Amino acid sequence: MINWINLEHAIYPPEVFDKYGTWSGSTTILPGNKHVILYTGIVDDEQTQVQNYAIPANLSDPFLRKWIKPDNNPLVVADESINKTKFRDPTTAWLGQDGSWRMLVGSLRKNKRGLAILYRSRDFMKWTKAQHPFHSAAKTGNWECVDFFPVSLENTDGLDTSIIGKKIKHVLKVSLDDTRWDYYTIGTYDTKKDRYVPDDTMIEGYHGLRLDYGNFYASKTFYDPSKNRRILMGWCNESDVFPTDDIYKGWSGIQAIPRKLWIDPSGKHLVQWPIEELETLRKKKVELRNYKLNKGENIEVQGITPAQADVEVTFSFSSLENAEEFDPSWVDLYAEDVCAIRGSTVQGGLGPFGLLTLSSENLEEYTPVFFRVFKNQDKYKVLMCSDASRSSVRNHKKMFKPSFAGYVDVDLTDKKLSLRSLIDHSVVASFGAGEKTCITSRVYPALSIYGDTHLFAFNNGTETVDVEVTFSFSSLENAEEFDPSWADLYAQDVCVIRGLTVQGGLGPFGILTLSSENLEEYTPVFFRVFKTQDKYKIDHSVVESFGEGGKTCITSRVYPSLAIYGDTHLFAFNNGTETVKIEALNAWNMAKSER
Repeated sequence: MINWINLEHAIYPPEVFDKYGTWSGSTTILPGNKHVILYTGIVDDEQTQVQNYAIPANLSDPFLRKWIKPDNNPLVVADESINKTKFRDPTTAWLGQDGSWRMLVGSLRKNKRGLAILYRSRDFMKWTKAQHPFHSAAKTGNWECVDFFPVSLENTDGLDTSIIGKKIKHVLKVSLDDTRWDYYTIGTYDTKKDRYVPDDTMIEGYHGLRLDYGNFYASKTFYDPSKNRRILMGWCNESDVFPTDDIYKGWSGIQAIPRKLWIDPSGKHLVQWPIEELETLRKKKVELRNYKLNKGENIEVQGITPAQADVEVTFSFSSLENAEEFDPSWVDLYAEDVCAIRGSTVQGGLGPFGLLTLSSENLEEYTPVFFRVFKNQDKYKVLMCSDASRSSVRNHKKMFKPSFAGYVDVDLTDKKLSLRSLIDHSVVASFGAGEKTCITSRVYPALSIYGDTHLFAFNNGTETVDVEVTFSFSSLENAEEFDPSWADLYAQDVCVIRGLTVQGGLGPFGILTLSSENLEEYTPVFFRVFKTQDKYKIDHSVVESFGEGGKTCITSRVYPSLAIYGDTHLFAFNNGTETVKIEALNAWNMAKSER
């Protein structure tokens, strides 16, 4: 699900039952490994919608490239009680305990009541509409791309769509045509009444839970039996006012990275994470740990390709005392409205802090993904934002550059917040607090493209936050041979012979302390790994240093003339042919001791 092959269209007009369009649907796998696609056909220029089916022409073709649309289509036609122009996107069908198949179609009634219409069939060919809606909600508008599936309360494994049993909840997802966002509720499937009942804590409609709080719509899930997981795939559409602008960009929407989906242990919301296969694309890795970000400070993350990167970062803070008060007037606002009011450039208390993605060198363009922690009475409220308002210097009024945001349901007892951002040229998909809140942004920078793209971690709050560097290496093969003539030398003599400017195999790598900006002065603290017979030796030299957790200690007195006070720098370095990874580097500003 990472590397894809572009194939010819599978289903397209112009049969009489889909002459004016073939629209979204779903696949169901029947017993005997028989595949059926249910999809919506448009039959006239009035947008009358019917439900059709298609079957593979050749089951031996692993890609199922050719599909047949049988002559007995359509399978389902709207009766007089249904709005025939708002009747679309059949779900994957599930098999009930009574032996009948069931599927849902999204629709709209009067007074903006959205609904999911239930149909049943014994043979998958003749479908009968249930007397009552499967579920409906007032003032939600037309429901598109309805999805209905079970989730386990016991683990993160996915379940086949037809599974019914104890310790299971059900999810009903709807794409609201009015907002172009995907919402869901968690609840109970009453199999006797064939109705879905959301839990009491669920909110339906525009203030309800969303799968993704950004540019993410018309999503569908499916069960992957090979790894026992439920996979979510969604559409990141183009949203400019004028289609000509979208054509100029060269895109007609993209599919987001597939995500594994399951229910949070609290049972209150779903969580999701990029599928594990994405990690096969990872190459060079750069790590920073325990780097302190003070108010107004940015640190550039170097050594990667910022235009196409997978970034995981954990922010920690020592106190929650500086969290701002949550303004009561914001209670009825959407999270994105609060993000627009309290953006990344508005100084706060605990936040805003996060990443400046797809940034130009001088920050004329950037897309910040950040947290801001508020105090709300005796609790804390975490806002996560992905703000595209500064993503491009292109400034025509109709360009879509919104502030996307959502609140993160997270326990701040450990005073940490994690963030993962998938950056891919024109899209930034971010996952806050592990898997709890997701935001996808489409952005179109003019300056920060390809090699001119930068990535920064930033903090614009009064509370200092820590961004966690450890050296690691994949192999010992490049360790130099230990010269037998050095056996009787002191370690410092070997250090003089094989200093940090002498390129080695595995090392030298370490830290340049008390360094002037242009490295006229520095005091290196470093390791160099030698191979001696079938063992390895490590040699290092320093300021006051404790190697390998205190096993070797060295204290040096040095007297720089340039690298003093504010003109002092600290670098991590590697001058060996073997790549090393910084696993953890912890550094603190130290206060003066009291006299």
